[in-house]
Amino acid sequence: MFIKSNKVAQTPPMGWNSWDCFAANVTEDQLMANARYMRDHLKDHGWQYVVCDIQWSEPLAGTEEGEYRPFATLCLDEYGRQIPAENRFPSSAGGKGFGPIADEIHAMGLKFGIHIMRGIPRQAVHAHMPVLGTEVTAEKIASPFSISKWNGDMYGVDASKPGAQAYYDSIFQLYASWGVDFVKVDDICNTNLYIDNLYSASREVEMIAKAIQNCGRDMVLSLSPGPAVIEEAWHLKTYANMWRMTDDFWDKWEPLKHMFFRCELWQSHVGPGSWPDCDMLPLGKIGIGFRNPRMTNFTKDEQRTMMTLWSVFRSPLMVGGDLPQNDEWTLALLTNDEVIAVNQQGANPRLLEKTEDFRLWASDAPDGGLYLAGFNLSEEEKSFPLPLGDLQKTGAAARDLWARRDLGTAPGEAVIPAHGSFLWKLAKPD
Repeated sequence: MFIKSNKVAQTPPMGWNSWDCFAANVTEDQLMANARYMRDHLKDHGWQYVVCDIQWSEPLAGTEEGEYRPFATLCLDEYGRQIPAENRFPSSAGGKGFGPIADEIHAMGLKFGIHIMRGIPRQAVHAHMPVLGTEVTAEKIASPFSISKWNGDMYGVDASKPGAQAYYDSIFQLYASWGVDFVKVDDICNTNLYIDNLYSASREVEMIAKAIQNCGRDMVLSLSPGPAVIEEAWHLKTYANMWRMTDDFWDKWEPLKHMFFRCELWQSHVGPGSWPDCDMLPLGKIGIGFRNPRMTNFTKDEQRTMMTLWSVFRSPLMVGGDLPQNDEWTLALLTNDEVIAVNQQGANPRLLEKTEDFRLWASDAPDGGLYLAGFNLSEEEKSFPLPLGDLQKTGAAARDLWARRDLGTAPGEAVIPAHGSFLWKLAKPD
């Protein structure tokens, strides 16, 4: 049985994705401006992936109201494989694909990622385009009734058909030739894909994972959107590096509050090479490509709560805002090395205490200490007692990781603002 390589994503991937700010119409200039910002301001703090999200092969993406143009004409090569739209990504001209962009990003010491929809372009199917390396044409491997409910560009691929694996092998060979390090595969892991209690896209996940292995280049495999189903945890951990626990996450308190339930559900499945994904961080300037540009609607306390939960739970960290438009506050959130260490170095994240208004999470620090995160889910400032005795941490020295200051002996209670949080490190006992 094929099982994915665990050489990649030994810690939660950290990077930037173009969706929250530019929707489906990101351009090469915008992509590279964010890459340069990451190089100059974030790379030294562990951030490394620059990910181009959906519809990079669509020349007219974003020219009409709505996220997608129905039955859009995509840019394809002679084997039905999507290639970048040259009007949006000029360096791809002459058959270069994303190679020049990947080369430039690699030269910055960063890594490059792309988004794809599962399946094969309907356009390739209707044109009977050949599958590379086979005598099969696209319509022979397509599942014409397996179509995304929110984007009609693709048909599913029927794993039982000759040529199906060859098709996925062909697209990942192309991505490897471009220098791709990260692939976000969409319309592949949520509950809408369950038919008669069977995960109908599971075979496509397996073909994609095998294609990554066959292409000879290490790539992180990220599956979207959620909510992924806990009953499929083994399958997701076996074949993918990241999988979304929720649908698209945006800058509203209720979805953030609900994320505590999602993290509780998935906490035992966090570990090297396999990361349940809370989705992107809608921080800074977002909504530009959606014709709703704004600085995040989250309050500063809510932004810190989000970063604290993502960090203690060890979710992948993917910023969604346009990085060059960051303010000082946003940059400070993303460059606190003590907080990032919780995400990258913690172990065994777990929920310790749960009430209507309070959550207490912990994870183990590599030096024997304990990371402790408390969250006030209520609408007013409150004081919460902390079970330091139960944790065998009575009298332990504490450090506030957000404030980057020592607190002395850990207090037995914490005063937390509405929708706020704390993140401490409790020292290992002498």
